[in-house]
Amino acid sequence: MTEAKKTATKTAAKTTKRAAPAKTTAKKAVADVKLSNATYATGKRKDSIARVYLIAGKGQIIVNGIPMAEYFRRPVLQMIIAQPFGITKRETAYDVHAIVAGGGLSGQAGAVKHGISKALEKAEPDLRKTLKSAGFLTRDSRVVERKHFGRHKARRSTQFSKR
Repeated sequence: MTEAKKTATKTAAKTTKRAAPAKTTAKKAVADVKLSNATYATGKRKDSIARVYLIAGKGQIIVNGIPMAEYFRRPVLQMIIAQPFGITKRETAYDVHAIVAGGGLSGQAGAVKHGISKALEKAEPDLRKTLKSAGFLTRDSRVVERKHFGRHKARRSTQFSKR
């Protein structure tokens, strides 16, 4: 192995070590939330999983340490997340701290919505009927079908050739 390759591997190893602390800061912010009087729930949608902490507050929603409007820039996704609060008329009653992983933005928004709905139900059991009738407590179990052997995609077959 040449000297240049050795130094390149050493610098690559150093850069990966520097990137790790970013994850721990997000965990520390959540640790503070966990210790307080928070209602916890897990929401799921497609491949996304959201850990949601609901605290009495002013209606602020923070996702992965970033305000919701910055994390979910599309107004449709912001609307999806705000639906549980709108239907129960609790827009300014709770603050939300959510940690989302996996999937795309649409799935993550659905996971946060599901988590908020479950946390609202835990915090105020009398809201269950409203949330259940709107379908917010049901986990949307639709996921991408796996690719099958001998096919191009999950269902796409090979092209038919007459000759």
